[in-house]
Amino acid sequence: MLADQVRTYREMVTLKDGTYVLIRPMNEDDEKRLLEFYSAVSDEDLRYFRHYIKDPGVIHDWSEHLDYNKVLPMLAFIKDHVVGSASLHFFEGPKRHIGEVRLFLAKDFRKRGLGMKMIKALIEIARKHGLGILQAEVIAEQTKVVKAFESLGFKSQAVLDDYFLFPDGDTRDVVLMTLSLRAKMDEF
Repeated sequence: MLADQVRTYREMVTLKDGTYVLIRPMNEDDEKRLLEFYSAVSDEDLRYFRHYIKDPGVIHDWSEHLDYNKVLPMLAFIKDHVVGSASLHFFEGPKRHIGEVRLFLAKDFRKRGLGMKMIKALIEIARKHGLGILQAEVIAEQTKVVKAFESLGFKSQAVLDDYFLFPDGDTRDVVLMTLSLRAKMDEF
């Protein structure tokens, strides 16, 4: 099904500054590269992750239990180094037509167009998979990120007050954004 189509997906993209980046699905052999990538995550950025990604056990578990029909992790590479990670999470039951996108970029690769290219790749794959809606949760104060998602067609549906709660008790508002993947037909 999706796993077979995705396994061979490769896209070479050019960033605004002319840098070439390969985007491809994560595979079992990427564990060491991911450990290196996530080891450089700052304490501030670490607060936003759902898992403690500096724990080698977490990365090992991801590498050992890849299931593209549940979570499709895409990686961006410069030569042999991971510089970005995006994922498409699939739901079941009444939300089986919805996918959630998540994105994290290395500090030096932010504001260079890589995030947009990675999300576009996930949109393309989600369409091929037959999803009807993509959703994203964006920190409300990151207005440039909200605008970037809007430029891809996402719409702000709600601002969720104090939605992210950090270990120190600090909170952040989150914008819930959605993208309809099905063309709407005019009725007559």
